[in-house]
Amino acid sequence: MAKSQLVTLCLSLALGGALGYSSLSVATEAEPAARVVTQSGSPASPREITPPLLQEQVSINQATAEQLSAALNGVGLKKAQAIVNYREQYGPFSDIQQLGEVPGIGNALIERNAARLKL
Repeated sequence: MAKSQLVTLCLSLALGGALGYSSLSVATEAEPAARVVTQSGSPASPREITPPLLQEQVSINQATAEQLSAALNGVGLKKAQAIVNYREQYGPFSDIQQLGEVPGIGNALIERNAARLKL
């Protein structure tokens, strides 16, 4: 294993451990793009690869139900549609914490997704 690959592996392990991730990213000289696999050996999904702080934010006042469910952790299409329905019925959100008024959306879910949310 080349020295640069070893350094990359060590950094991946250190960062993965610090962020609570179990995925490893190792690039070989023959493959310019990094391959990411989980501990089970299966390919990692994009959500597993991207750390939460690097994910794009989603506007709770403009996003569709599909966009909300794709961007937010713990929000499926049903909860995302509830957010859109609430917004259509009561108007745009004036504060992120106002999401707590949507049926099925609790404070824990809001806090878990705080870095991904914007107005």
